[in-house]
Order: sequence, then structure tokens, then C-alpha cells
Amino acid sequence: MPAPVTSKASTTWRGDLFTGDGTTSLDSSGAGTFPVEWNARAEGSDSTTTPEELLAAAHATCFSMAFSNELKKNGTPPTELRTTAEVTFVAGTGITGIALTVDARVEDVDGETFQTIAQGAKENCPVSQALKAVDITLEATLA
Repeated sequence: MPAPVTSKASTTWRGDLFTGDGTTSLDSSGAGTFPVEWNARAEGSDSTTTPEELLAAAHATCFSMAFSNELKKNGTPPTELRTTAEVTFVAGTGITGIALTVDARVEDVDGETFQTIAQGAKENCPVSQALKAVDITLEATLA
């Protein structure tokens, strides 16, 4: 059995929810520290991240890894996968859905097999498994 790997991130928050702010750090990789605040989460922002944006990044990455692995197992490894995850948040309700979109370049795979493998990757990637409480959709396009 493989050894478990634990990834770590941390947040420092100052003040109350509505007027406070903070920073979130990707501690395991040291890849960055990002500002966070309620207004960005509730109203959107082009300069401040949110938990949902971080979740979207994790989901797009996890799905891409799972999909590429399943395509390889099929004997049709991808040339390229471009995956987007959109996580919808409604203040007072929470996360209401996730939309995955993938544009894929894969040689020698028929459309039906491609869609079956894509749906399987969506259902079985570890992030999808962890987020089963919300509706996750997938639009997969074979280029």
C-alpha cells in the first residue's frame, strides 16, 4: 500500500466575517500566499481568491489526472486536456454546483468510448468523491 501523503494549507484571518480579511498559503508546496475576504466570495473579484476558486483549481487538476490515467489504460493516452472547473457559491446557501468542462486532444478513440471514460473520471476522481454532496456536471469535447 502506498504511503499516505498529506498536503497542507493555512489561513490567517483578521476581524469578523464581513469586514475582515486574511491570507491563505499553500504550505506544502510553498507555491504562494493569496489574499481572501468575504466580499470577493459573495460578490466576485478579479484580484482576491476564494475558497471556491481554490476548490475549482483542485477539482480541475484532479479530474485531469484521473481522466488522463483512464485514457492511458484504454490505450489512448491524451495529447492534451484543457479542463475548467466552475464552482458556484450562493451566500447564505453555500456551494450549489460544480461544472467541469474539458477540451481534449486524444488520438484513436471513438466518441462513445471517450464520453464513457470522461464520465468515469468525473465520478471517480478523489475530489469528485469528496464533493458528492453537490451536483457535478461534465461537458467533454473531443477535438
